[in-house]
Amino acid sequence: MSRTAPRICPLCEATCGLSLTVEGGRVTGARGDADDVFSRGFICPKGAAFADVDNDPDRLTGPLVRRDGTLEKAGWDEAFDLIAARLRPVIEQYGPNAVGVVLGNPNVHTMAGALYPPVLLGALRTRNLFTASTLDQMPKHVSSGLLFGDPFAIPVPDLDRTGHLLLLGANPLESNGSLCTAPDFPGRLKALRKRGGTLTVVDPRRTRTAKLADRHVAIRPGTDALLLASVAHVLFEEKLVAPGELETHLEGLAEVADATREFVPEVVGPVCDVAADEIRAIARELAAAPTAAVYGRIGSCTVEHGTLANWLVDVLNAVTGNLDRPGGALFPLSATDRTPRPAGPGKGFALGRWRSRVGGHPEVKSELPLAALAEEIETPGEGRIRVLIASAANPVLSAPDGDRLDRALAGLDFMVSIDPYLNETSRHADVVLPPPPPSQSAHFDFAFNGFAVRNQVRYTRPAVPLADGRMDECEIHARLVLAATGMHGAAPDAVDALVIDGALAKAVADPHSPVHGRDAKDLAARLTGVSGPERRLDLMLRLGPYGDGFGARPDGLTLDRVLARPHGIDLGPLEPRLPQVLRTRSGRIELLPAPIAADLPRLRAALSRRPDSLVLVGRRHLRSNNSWLHNIPALNGGSNRCTLQIHPEDATRLGLADGADVRITAEGGAVTAPVEITDSVRRGVVSLPHGWGHSRPGSRLAVASDRPGVNVNQLLDGSRIDPLSGTAVLNGFPVALAPVS
Repeated sequence: MSRTAPRICPLCEATCGLSLTVEGGRVTGARGDADDVFSRGFICPKGAAFADVDNDPDRLTGPLVRRDGTLEKAGWDEAFDLIAARLRPVIEQYGPNAVGVVLGNPNVHTMAGALYPPVLLGALRTRNLFTASTLDQMPKHVSSGLLFGDPFAIPVPDLDRTGHLLLLGANPLESNGSLCTAPDFPGRLKALRKRGGTLTVVDPRRTRTAKLADRHVAIRPGTDALLLASVAHVLFEEKLVAPGELETHLEGLAEVADATREFVPEVVGPVCDVAADEIRAIARELAAAPTAAVYGRIGSCTVEHGTLANWLVDVLNAVTGNLDRPGGALFPLSATDRTPRPAGPGKGFALGRWRSRVGGHPEVKSELPLAALAEEIETPGEGRIRVLIASAANPVLSAPDGDRLDRALAGLDFMVSIDPYLNETSRHADVVLPPPPPSQSAHFDFAFNGFAVRNQVRYTRPAVPLADGRMDECEIHARLVLAATGMHGAAPDAVDALVIDGALAKAVADPHSPVHGRDAKDLAARLTGVSGPERRLDLMLRLGPYGDGFGARPDGLTLDRVLARPHGIDLGPLEPRLPQVLRTRSGRIELLPAPIAADLPRLRAALSRRPDSLVLVGRRHLRSNNSWLHNIPALNGGSNRCTLQIHPEDATRLGLADGADVRITAEGGAVTAPVEITDSVRRGVVSLPHGWGHSRPGSRLAVASDRPGVNVNQLLDGSRIDPLSGTAVLNGFPVALAPVS
């Protein structure tokens, strides 16, 4: 007997609604949920393969513990006993910074990954936190923090109402969007074109997204900031700056005009390989559009001027009057966001409150560069990382110089990994804690609802009961918190109770809270839900911007009201939110913050460069998400291949044949991959996808290891870092090619 169950897809940032087919306690199929208020039935190949992901035979079914050098099956109690016995003594002897924590990308796709790592970090008090953000979007957090005072105040393009979209370093027809949560991104772009709007795509590759564009600008990789600075120059030079009503919220408009004065299109053009006339046309079209939005993603982040590029994205949105207005770039308002505060000056955003021990890298948003993890483990001395906790992270593949990190991990005193697989990183762990398949977990998008192109709220309970021997992912995290903080043996719900009590104590003391002055214990007793995580969700919904405020707003959101609408509740289109979102010390948008101004000479110096070497960029496949999904047969094949794409003229010049192997060398090492000759990549640029390299012994990924590919990040030694954000430069770096006989 089969049944269907709703489920929000956790396999990319689009968060599409799925309708799962369940037979005998097992998911056997997935289709798009036509009733989902956000995705309206859209589904991509990843979502369609949900059952294959859920049922992958290589998923670990229970904990592994290292005995005599070998990882062997163990019980849950044994695993947590070992963690408690090995972790606390290290902290007590060497201090909290002897523990490092690595959080991988999948954490933001699960409830557990959102709710518990902050609790763990608060209890550990370590300064050695590393996340996937410094391999991806940290430049956007930094630029938003400096501009708006809040690193999470990230404006997203109003895709459904804009008349002009300038898109840089993004390929949403393959990636489904990023820091812009938008189910059916392709359909939304086609709708933009259909209603007479304009799409401009800046990308060195003629991607599927670029093919859809009115204008494709085949820029030289790594020069996005130069191009955007030149566009800003034209807007000021030709008196096209028109912030309109936004001007009352802007500080530093004249200073930005002066700062971009040298970026004349005729000077910038040869460095970017973009004609001066085309730069001027981009600026004029942006200014002339009734509504417009500029949007940049990973290709504009993981380059040497990533923070400056992301700063300029929102400078352009602001000076054209398109920031915080319908059809432009707006700030989403999530159902679990903080209760809105009155507008006014805030504490601002600070960089470099501390620095890493070895490389001296400044802290950003309490994080250190993931590219610096190996040196923090290897280098002797006080503060050396001796114990590592890795949650849903595979930095051996995702960070620069995986070989070095591979060796460093082998030298740890102790390592814990929360991961469903024994992969290139978790194979080093002394304890592996595998979460259950996604169908057996509840789902709420705490992170992605804050970047959604339409405000909505959706929550799905597990579609399938926990299988025998499995442990709920939230309980795994809660028990890890207890084991790591000297509370081993306490009930896992104790963690949730402590969080709830702390949150309510703050709320009742806050004069801006809807529960100000009320009794915290009474409010806690009114929370609903069948588990600690659900009670925490109920609390956040009730205290959030749409919540019932524990009865203060009778029609507001609660967990029960969300559960009664399994396909979600539409909360309406994005709306202007300035000045309420601003937390800068001035209470205004600070267009030219001091750290940005201090980094601009580095960008000006780039004007004199004329590099003649080949440069490499990564690429994303529609049926992949970093290294997650290469073990799924349905998602590992066809166009999803680890090949080096190269333009025909470059291939001829270098004597490379289609399908033959080529040796790719850069400062971090060399890899060999098959050649794919295509004119979809411009001359002077080659492309190798990221997330591959499944060839290390000790992992248990049968499908992935059969088609391992090569690790593009092995070409890097970790020395290339955007100084403001600590983000590794993974795109636009020089390489040399040689045919392999």
